[in-house]
Order: sequence, then C-alpha cells, then structure tokens
Amino acid sequence: MPRMRTTLTLDDRIAKALKAIAHRSGRPFKQVVNETLEAGLAAREAPPKARPYRLKPASLGGVMPGVDLTKALRLAAALEDEEIARKLELRK
Repeated sequence: MPRMRTTLTLDDRIAKALKAIAHRSGRPFKQVVNETLEAGLAAREAPPKARPYRLKPASLGGVMPGVDLTKALRLAAALEDEEIARKLELRK
C-alpha cells in the first residue's frame, strides 16, 4: 500500500493515549496512529442503525376452565426460593 508522509498536530491528550497504547502493545507509534485512524474511518462508514421493529401483541386467550394457576405460582415461588438459597450458599 502506498504511503504518504505528513505532519500532524495532535492534542496532548490524544498523543499521550496513542503513545501509551504503542508502549503497552510494543508496536511502533506510527502503526498505532494508522490503525486508530483506520478504525475511526471504518466506524464512520458503518451502516446506519436498523429501524426498531414493532411487535404486535396477540391474545392467547384466557385461562382454560379447570386449570388452577395457584399450583403453578406455588411451584414458581418454590423454585425461586431454592435458587436464592443456592446463591446464598455459594457466597459462604
């Protein structure tokens, strides 16, 4: 890839951050600057955010005759209590 030599004036904060990245990664400063600029340009070219979708609710009907929901609620509560007890036991 052809290279162009140029002079940049960087804010002190940005220069320090780039130098820190170069130091931590063991890569040359020039490489870190180029990779950072490339990532910034790629982010600008990212596709626009997708439109949020709308979900149309559908009725599932009422409770069928003869079905006792209190049993299901008791079971759910018992399972939840067991899970809370298990998590508390793990903290010890």
